[in-house]
Amino acid sequence: MFSKKALDNGVLVVMEQIRNVRSVALGIWVQVGSRHEPRERNGISHFLEHMFFKGTEKRTALDIAVDMDSLGGELNAFTSKESTTFYVKVLDEYLGRGVELLGDIFLGSTFPEEEIEREKSVVGEEIKMVEDTPDDYVHDLFNRSVWGEDGLGQAVLGTRDTVGGFSRENILEHIKNSYGTGNIVVACAGHFDEDALMENLNRALDGIGLGPKPQTGALPVFRPRESVHEKDLSEVHICMGVKALPQPSEERYHLLLLNTILGGGVSSRLFQEIREKRGLAYSVYSFLSMYGDTGLWGVYAGTGEEHAQEVVEHTAREFRSLAQTVTKQELERAKAQVKGNLILGLESTSRRMQNIAIQQIYYGRYYSPGEILKKIDAVTLEEVRHLAGRLASDGEVALTVLGPVEQGSLKVS
Repeated sequence: MFSKKALDNGVLVVMEQIRNVRSVALGIWVQVGSRHEPRERNGISHFLEHMFFKGTEKRTALDIAVDMDSLGGELNAFTSKESTTFYVKVLDEYLGRGVELLGDIFLGSTFPEEEIEREKSVVGEEIKMVEDTPDDYVHDLFNRSVWGEDGLGQAVLGTRDTVGGFSRENILEHIKNSYGTGNIVVACAGHFDEDALMENLNRALDGIGLGPKPQTGALPVFRPRESVHEKDLSEVHICMGVKALPQPSEERYHLLLLNTILGGGVSSRLFQEIREKRGLAYSVYSFLSMYGDTGLWGVYAGTGEEHAQEVVEHTAREFRSLAQTVTKQELERAKAQVKGNLILGLESTSRRMQNIAIQQIYYGRYYSPGEILKKIDAVTLEEVRHLAGRLASDGEVALTVLGPVEQGSLKVS
């Protein structure tokens, strides 16, 4: 059962009660991420996420860890390009204590100078780890090539230079500018009493001040560039793609089905053609990055230097042929796959919590699983072919390559 209410301070709370489970997941979603950061402060949303666990006026960092472990649950956070989320997952009987702990971290953190300096080193190592993981790092390079140096082109972690320059004043300023009532949604899913939850939340989050609604700035411009980053690696890592739809688009399920057909599983076109039939790559898949105002539909492949151009050509060919070649059988198989993944995913209270938060942030309303399944079933072959023609056949393709290749050696034909 879904419901939506506001706390006394105006913060919106979306809730989904699930009677046949014992767990409950609750998240505080702040609508700020790396795309909202000025270039010189890139990474501060993620850095602040780390700093919330370094001690409050009531608890040391060790106290926070001990209190969470004593509940047998999970307390964590994550940052994306458009949001920062702090969440707790516990047994239903410990929800009140979990809410108090989460509220203390969110409103009572002190951000000690010595912890800030220590965390700069930790995040610096995290950045190095990504840079040493080429199948991850190529995505950052791809986003920067496609979206530019600002906004969506910025990495969630920031850079070693920007992180190294963070101060306590920067952190407090970021909170003041972004962590207000107009920018926050609380989501809860699982087994809980609604009245008790609202009472606990009003007590724990009473100190959130007034704040602005989220601002994304100008519409990002998709740049279909070819970008090569030469590096001594055993494989060539390839990202290529086209401009796609924003998350709130009415055609989002059409695109999800197209993505599934193209490279969303072991029966997908790319997996079968590039890996199974031709043996050109071990890892190949397509992906969607959908934001509030735009999107990206891309493909990743890791392959040997001698096969890189062939992989690029096959991928481009699959993109461009979709509008003419998608079949009814492929569409029905994709529908079954997407619906199965959806239902299996929603068996987790954590996923249910994320689902209702994202729906509120991007759609402003709740869609039940039954409604979503009906929308997926209603997609027609003509509709997906039309969308494929608009995005993949007519759209310009961007290409980013990381590995032992030279500038100009790979081309999208």
